[in-house]
Amino acid sequence: MKSNIVLIGISGSGKTTIGKMLAERLQMEFYDTDREIEKLTGKMISQYFAEYGEARFRLEETAMVKKLSQYDHCVISTGGGVVLNRQNIDYLQEKGTLICFSTRPEIILERIKADINRPLFHNGDPYQNILRLLRERKKLYQVAELTIDTSDMDFPDVVSEIHEFVKHKE
Repeated sequence: MKSNIVLIGISGSGKTTIGKMLAERLQMEFYDTDREIEKLTGKMISQYFAEYGEARFRLEETAMVKKLSQYDHCVISTGGGVVLNRQNIDYLQEKGTLICFSTRPEIILERIKADINRPLFHNGDPYQNILRLLRERKKLYQVAELTIDTSDMDFPDVVSEIHEFVKHKE
């Protein structure tokens, strides 16, 4: 049985908030790949992007995914672009059940508009960037065993749905 629950999906879909709630409910450890990278590098993700670029960030991300995917009995919230590298998915699937959060673009925009730490949304029109990222990553997110649209759901209800899903997998 896979002991980890891995949350994937576009930035602003609720992965971190729901992940923390889920980990608490299931009495599991919680890790957010972006927060762990920030701790390791001492830089906010947006600052890291600005200084080193996306390619170098993706290398850091893969190293962090490899590390976290070896842990047991935890909830891992990933960055929205983690699916861009197939190796990340392979690492995460070793011990993890992948669950994708989808969200309508206008909801994502509302959730992220005040967050300066989301570098892919702050160049050009954020709404158009969201649409572009959703188009580019749609097929990649299909690696998930379960997809939940978090647009109109209360987060505790999402936690309950995931809990039921993993309970029935055991």
